[in-house]
Amino acid sequence: MIIVNFIIDFIQIFKNLKKDLNEYIIKDPASNNKIGVVLFNTAFHGLVYYRIYHFFYKYKIYPIAYFLYMLSKILYSMDIHPAARLDPGIVIDHGIGVVIGSTATVGSGTLIYHQVTLGAKHIKKGKRHPTIGKNVIIGTGAKVLGDIVVGDNSVVAANSIVLKDVPSNCLVAGIPAKIKSFDYDQEHLYEINHNFDFVI
Repeated sequence: MIIVNFIIDFIQIFKNLKKDLNEYIIKDPASNNKIGVVLFNTAFHGLVYYRIYHFFYKYKIYPIAYFLYMLSKILYSMDIHPAARLDPGIVIDHGIGVVIGSTATVGSGTLIYHQVTLGAKHIKKGKRHPTIGKNVIIGTGAKVLGDIVVGDNSVVAANSIVLKDVPSNCLVAGIPAKIKSFDYDQEHLYEINHNFDFVI
């Protein structure tokens, strides 16, 4: 039974990466085609490494998991802990400086820009990193710290420091971050198309 689950989960890596790839085409204006993303997008490469070493970590094959984890950090300057849980269908744009802690979770459809930290607020065991909902946008340099929840469809503005729960469908900004708009619709922030137009 363990062998069957091992094979199923291994195959699932590629299904998850396919969902990630589809999201890159939707949410990254610089990603014109899938071949280009696979060959030249280093943030996607870091995500590929994560999917693989997370798989080995899940099955407690720690030497391989941590070797690939360390190699990924060296190659792509991204630090995504093997124990972190990233749903399929996320986008990490640029990737440089991204740090995602061991007990963090990230929902599908989420877009994470460079230098984002999903980190801890206190030194303790157990759950100490944030839970990010689905279809969240986390702007460049934002820090989301502690065992908090960022609700679905919300936006964390660039360079914000989030220390408290964020409701769904809202915009937060500032240090510390505060709610700037309730019932926030991401369509009002921007609309991305492949003519590289950004509508404010």
